[in-house]
Amino acid sequence: MSERTMTRQVLLFICLLCVSIANGQVSYSIPEEMPKGSLVGNIAQDLGLDVQRLKSGKARIYTGDSAEYIELNKERGILLTKGRIDREGLCGQTTPCAIHFQIILENPMELYTIIVEVLDINDNPPSFEKADIHFKISESAIPGVKFTLEPALDLDVGVNGLKSYSLMPTDHFILKFQSQSGGGQNVEMVLQKPLDREKEEHMSLVLTAVDGGDPQMSGDIQIHITVLDANDNAPVFTQPVYKAVVKENAPKGSVVATVSASDSDEGSNSKIDYSITNTQDNVRYVFDINEDNGEVVVIGEVDFEKANHYEIRVQASDRGGLTDSCKIIVDVLDINDNSPSISIMSKTKVIAEDSKPGTVVTMINIQDPDSGENGKVQCFLNEDIPFTLKTTTNNFISLVANSDLDRERDSAYNISVTCADEGEPSLSSSVTLSLQISDVNDNAPVFERSSYEASVLENNTPGVSIFTIKAVDADWNQNARVSYILEDSAVNGVPVSSFVSVSADSGVIHALSSLDYEQIKDFQFRVKAQDGGSPPLSSNVSVKIMIQDQNDNAPQILYPVQTGGSLVAEIVPRSADVGYLVTKVVAVDVDSGQNAWLSYKLQKATDRALFEVGLQNGEIRTVRQVTDKDAVKQKLTVVVEDNGQPSRSATVNINVAVADSFPEVLSEFTDFTHDKEYNDNLTFYLVLALAVVSFLFIVSIIVILSVKCYRWRRERMFYKSGANLPVIPYYPPLYADVGETGTLQHVYNYEVCKTSDSRKSDLKYARPSSESIISLDCSGTQTLPHVQNKKMASNTCHKQKPPNPDWRFTQNQRPGPSGAAATPEVAMGTGPWPNPPTEAEQLQALMAAANEVSEATNTLGPGTMGLSARYGPQFTLQHVPDYRQNVYIPGSTATLTAGGQPTQPLPPQQVLPPPQACDAQAEPPKASQTPACKKKSAKKEKK
Repeated sequence: MSERTMTRQVLLFICLLCVSIANGQVSYSIPEEMPKGSLVGNIAQDLGLDVQRLKSGKARIYTGDSAEYIELNKERGILLTKGRIDREGLCGQTTPCAIHFQIILENPMELYTIIVEVLDINDNPPSFEKADIHFKISESAIPGVKFTLEPALDLDVGVNGLKSYSLMPTDHFILKFQSQSGGGQNVEMVLQKPLDREKEEHMSLVLTAVDGGDPQMSGDIQIHITVLDANDNAPVFTQPVYKAVVKENAPKGSVVATVSASDSDEGSNSKIDYSITNTQDNVRYVFDINEDNGEVVVIGEVDFEKANHYEIRVQASDRGGLTDSCKIIVDVLDINDNSPSISIMSKTKVIAEDSKPGTVVTMINIQDPDSGENGKVQCFLNEDIPFTLKTTTNNFISLVANSDLDRERDSAYNISVTCADEGEPSLSSSVTLSLQISDVNDNAPVFERSSYEASVLENNTPGVSIFTIKAVDADWNQNARVSYILEDSAVNGVPVSSFVSVSADSGVIHALSSLDYEQIKDFQFRVKAQDGGSPPLSSNVSVKIMIQDQNDNAPQILYPVQTGGSLVAEIVPRSADVGYLVTKVVAVDVDSGQNAWLSYKLQKATDRALFEVGLQNGEIRTVRQVTDKDAVKQKLTVVVEDNGQPSRSATVNINVAVADSFPEVLSEFTDFTHDKEYNDNLTFYLVLALAVVSFLFIVSIIVILSVKCYRWRRERMFYKSGANLPVIPYYPPLYADVGETGTLQHVYNYEVCKTSDSRKSDLKYARPSSESIISLDCSGTQTLPHVQNKKMASNTCHKQKPPNPDWRFTQNQRPGPSGAAATPEVAMGTGPWPNPPTEAEQLQALMAAANEVSEATNTLGPGTMGLSARYGPQFTLQHVPDYRQNVYIPGSTATLTAGGQPTQPLPPQQVLPPPQACDAQAEPPKASQTPACKKKSAKKEKK
């Protein structure tokens, strides 16, 4: 092909290339004869797809049974020619000429229809089948006689096809064109002026055919004319067009039609020969005509799928060279000779059971080349499967899931797809698809029972297997692997995991400890079965363990109570009748069932003929009348046995006195040696205990009185030496009205400090306000050396502040004795402080304190730190009231606070205030004692 022609083709390609996309269909136009690898179009861009989608979707071209002319470049997303495309070889005279194929993508499945139209280029010149044409024309032929010429064949179509003819020379003949009903033109050579054999016997003409391409191409043929003698009548067909029908696959030799022509001449000029003049198609390979009688018969294969219509051109010629022509139109009747073809375009071998309805499993292409009802195809599936067929486009069917899948119901499907046409008889094809259902964890484990009950003997060996629970999971593989878990719960406040355990793999329940029926008779817990899926599913079941009783407990005697050496006895009067109820043995067995069935038997008796024991109720009754000869002392031994295996028993001894009066019983039973010894010992212990308690009481009273006297004398000494001491405000003892029973009218309030040794116990007065101690000399000189040691005195001097000047009073402000009347200036009981108490008042306070301490001492024992029973060992300093915050005025119901202002009266105070913790190093100095009290203390020390 010339370079100029190639350039025109490229320009034509650029001008005619067009792309249209609509509803998943793309169309391209390309010229024929393009070199291999020429660009058809950018399919990725035109379809709106990414190049990666072509790769991941495994894009491929599907052409069915047709040859592939186009290839897909997935790397660039373009379509290329696979080789040179000859439009004439591909489509012949059919226009437009198009290549149809599909592009299939997977994951998800997608289908796109591609149409590539192949445009014609002027690459074929007009041609004639024969090299020349011979005509024999009678010289008698008149002008206007027509001679049909062989038409030229141009494989190109459209503007590139055959355009015109020319005849040279044109002295005797001209060309005439006659349009045919089916398209095209008949070329006829028309005699323009008569022939003269004597002038010119042979003539040669050139018929040239020219196409409409650019540049134009042409072909010619030689026409040889022999001028014959006169034959002035040409054959004439009875009709110009004949119609016939032939069935597909008609046997060879079948007559399709018969044509007939007549000639008015006589002799040899009237003999007619029939021939088929088709040159551009394969009619002459399928049909033939009998040149003598004009019968058209089948000589080849008639296939409706290849051609459903034939047009046969027949020519009748006489011996004089005159001709006539007609046309036979043959329609092929289709028969159902093709079964549908099923092509699997793409399929999925495995689908998850949780796939949603509508999921595409397989894409199928159905083809049936038959026509009409014979080409209509219906496809259906085998019954009872959750799939259906869905038509996507023409001839394409998708197999989709139409309901929920369940691998536990069906793990695989053999899907049979059958397609049948509607012909008579119907033809069908089928294909079987194998589809596996993959498992999804959609089933929880299910126990074999809704609840479990098992029993185990008590006193079992720890670790013994009780029984096995079992759960099954309908899923597969890991999703069906069941593990057993003991759920947390408690049995009587104890975790159930301390009683039993569950094997995670086998579900065997083991007892972890020895169980006791008497403590717990049964218990329940829950076990969870969990599969190995993700996420895991589980279910629970209730398990009840019942403990079976064993005879591991002997009967226990509740009555009569065994008291060791007790002289308890049952009295039976001598006047008792037969069946007199002496007593009843009451026993229980903590076991259950037969192990707790008790029977009573008389094992020993002083007189077996006198008493009997009820076997079931344990009642001891007389079996005969009591006589005077019967001994007063009767001793019975009753054995109580249970019904267990082996049996367990318990015995009880019962003393029975046969007498009418209690002195008789007492005198008789004093003969028991062990009873007498027991009474003697009891009397001795009682007397000894009474003596010890009395002695401790007297000693406590003496000690308390001595201590109180000692302190009283020390305080008196302190008051008498007041002239030589600096002025120190006097803080009186605290008084309060008792209002209850007591020795004194007023109770002296004091603080007690005791140790484990009662001789070291001490008493001190309550310290008013912030002045807790009285210091006589901060330089180290002590006026009262027996009050405190040096270390305490030194610490006190450094820590104590001077007296609060608010506590100092003038002589007019000091009230009189506790019984003094109020002055007009100061109301009764409202003065800041009273005068110092008299010795009589102090003595009364000491006596009252001694009484209380004596009561407290009687209840103390060793190790109690000398505290009263009303204050236990847990008593701490936080319970002690702060006596510096308030002061009670003797003879008054008013109280002074630390600021010196009187407050409302307080409720009556108890005689002994709560004790304070004592510390030898931190104890403040005690108050001074009077000389009189000191004397008494000194006398006590001498004693």
